[in-house]
Amino acid sequence: MSRTARSVSAAALALALGTALGLAAAPAAAADEANTAEKEKCYGVAMKGKNDCAAGPGTTCAGTSKMDHQGNAWSYVPKGTCEKTASPTSPTGFGQVKAFKEKMG
Repeated sequence: MSRTARSVSAAALALALGTALGLAAAPAAAADEANTAEKEKCYGVAMKGKNDCAAGPGTTCAGTSKMDHQGNAWSYVPKGTCEKTASPTSPTGFGQVKAFKEKMG
């Protein structure tokens, strides 16, 4: 096999592999998007280090909440359940759709 043929074969293989990986990832991305559409962000329901994102100053994002039921850290919950989910630090005792300052005690 000539050097040019090997280069073409390697390029074709790389292109095929890249295409296959891209096609395999597309359904997963669509499933994640559909799954997220059925959920809502709920503040004050995540346990320490288990939040999905938004954990306030000094944190970076997912998994960075510093305490259970942190008022500025949210987790995804099924749509319509946030304000029915217990949150002992919330002013109402339930999750909130917006960040809040935790009550202590």
